[in-house]
Amino acid sequence: MPTNIPFTAQVAVPDGVLSRNLEGESVVLNLQTEKYFGLDEVGTRMWALLTGAGSIQSAYENLVAEYDVDAAQLRADIERLIDELAEHGLLTVSK
Repeated sequence: MPTNIPFTAQVAVPDGVLSRNLEGESVVLNLQTEKYFGLDEVGTRMWALLTGAGSIQSAYENLVAEYDVDAAQLRADIERLIDELAEHGLLTVSK
């Protein structure tokens, strides 16, 4: 179950974590723990915006504008993705 992540927070990619885009999909790998995560096309776009934006809110706003999706569902999907990536040491959240 997703935690209540403040969307004013920023995410960062820890040292030792690599991501590779493979034909629209991505693989994110933690070289230290050897944990990896595969992302589909939408997950890849979320990753790009989350890791490149000034805040989770900024990434969220871009995704709402790009995709025909329920805003509440998108918020839950972002929280779930961040939780899963952070749990595997593939992303950090600074509040």
